[in-house]
Amino acid sequence: MPILTANAQATENIKVAGRIIDGIFKRIEKMDLRRMKTLDLNDRIDTMIREKGASPAFLNYRGFPKSCCISLNSEVVHGIPDSRRIEIGDIVKIDVGVKYRGYIADAARTFPVGNIASEVLEMLEVTKQALRNGINAAQPGNKISDISRAIQTTVEEKGYSVVRELTGHGVGAHLHEEPAIPNFVSGGPEFPIKAGMALAIEPMVNMGKHEVFTAQNRWTVMTRDDSLSCHFEDTILILEAGNLNLTKIAEN
Repeated sequence: MPILTANAQATENIKVAGRIIDGIFKRIEKMDLRRMKTLDLNDRIDTMIREKGASPAFLNYRGFPKSCCISLNSEVVHGIPDSRRIEIGDIVKIDVGVKYRGYIADAARTFPVGNIASEVLEMLEVTKQALRNGINAAQPGNKISDISRAIQTTVEEKGYSVVRELTGHGVGAHLHEEPAIPNFVSGGPEFPIKAGMALAIEPMVNMGKHEVFTAQNRWTVMTRDDSLSCHFEDTILILEAGNLNLTKIAEN
């Protein structure tokens, strides 16, 4: 069953974790990422998490070896930070999970580096709009499929595709909880949206076709046609009326 964060202290801890992530992304926005090693960026993010009294939720999760996911260009998600350097023209997807006093928030953003082609910037804007529309559909009394439909419609009417093998998810005491939140209408179970849920909504959008594969490192998911991919994610809390964006990425 979906997680219900009815406990006031649990809800506050998720809010704090979300604010930490929001602050991290605001600091990254001011960085010059050019020629930075993804491992060095990972280490900076790890420090920013820990200096707030929190811990990186991704580190050692199911064996993941680093504190955040950093995926470049045709990598969709779950990129492992290493010695690669970020170059001008790259689009850099940074996915951060923070655990604070036993509760987790999860968010991602795509950063363009240097001069980026207009059609790539358009894909980023469409993905952010898909996230906004998905969040707007996350209202008590609606279904999870309403979120999926809002995202899929926004993306596909602009000629892009949504990744189907990966989904958004509930979040709370664990990083991945029910319900799964597909970015397309899947025909699966119709979970109702209820006040108290914490949901990580995350459109993953490809410039080409939706098919993906997992690299030999068993983590990094890549587009099968080598097209560019974009990822934005927010953790939201469902209220009695509406919702609260805990990581605020969609508002930037």
